[in-house]
Amino acid sequence: MTLAVSSAVGLAADGSGTPDPYGVPGKWEVAFADEFDADTLDGASWTRCYWWDDNGCTNLSNKELQWYMPANVELTDGYLRLQARPESVVGYKGQMFEYTSGMVTTGRDYEDRKKKDRFSTLYGYFEVRAKIPAGKGLWPAFWLLPSTQKSKPEIDIMETLGHEPGILQMHVHFKDANGDDASKGSKIEADDLSKDFHVYGLEWQQDAIVWYLDGQEQWRFTEKDNISSEPMYMLLNLAVGGNWPGAPDSNTIFPANFTIDYVRVWKRTGK
Repeated sequence: MTLAVSSAVGLAADGSGTPDPYGVPGKWEVAFADEFDADTLDGASWTRCYWWDDNGCTNLSNKELQWYMPANVELTDGYLRLQARPESVVGYKGQMFEYTSGMVTTGRDYEDRKKKDRFSTLYGYFEVRAKIPAGKGLWPAFWLLPSTQKSKPEIDIMETLGHEPGILQMHVHFKDANGDDASKGSKIEADDLSKDFHVYGLEWQQDAIVWYLDGQEQWRFTEKDNISSEPMYMLLNLAVGGNWPGAPDSNTIFPANFTIDYVRVWKRTGK
């Protein structure tokens, strides 16, 4: 598998062979890397559901239409594929879901929820090279949640809505000074991101969160009091439907794949 960005970056300072963050200057050390070149998912690095996994899982608060299943997580030809399919399955408390899909996280599943995350970190640079699907009702995302297993703070490194594949969404969610839920976000127009692989990156530091697309800065959040200061773990998922994207329509093509080339995390060691 050839990395399209390999000619744009050098090797890591630690000599590991993992390139430094795409387009971001500084000195770095690798904290996490999965190139998905194995035949099976690395269970020491990833689990395939939220921590409340019960023969599958979903996000009921968003009224999503999919039930996440291990079988919808595939490794083939050096890629991780999270696949959404139109198939009925019984999920939470006997509720029927009309779609299945895939997700992975570096957190915990139900059986090991009292243990440490598979991988979490306080601050760092997070990067994924991925190809998103297009189609109404599809909602791929790469994001961070706190190791406390609470829903806030949340940092959304990348999100797209299938009916708007040329718009990159970036958000941060937090509790404000009054303890109420609050959010800030930005979006940028790009070429149709579903046509090819792109590199989505985010640097999270104590005084700023900075979003990147293909090595170019897109948005910077600098409200220091609202920047997470606790360890967080990673999630990648392909949701179907929900309050934000709406339901698929007759033009949505299934199966739909969120295809991931690699996931890498670095810690900054110098400017």
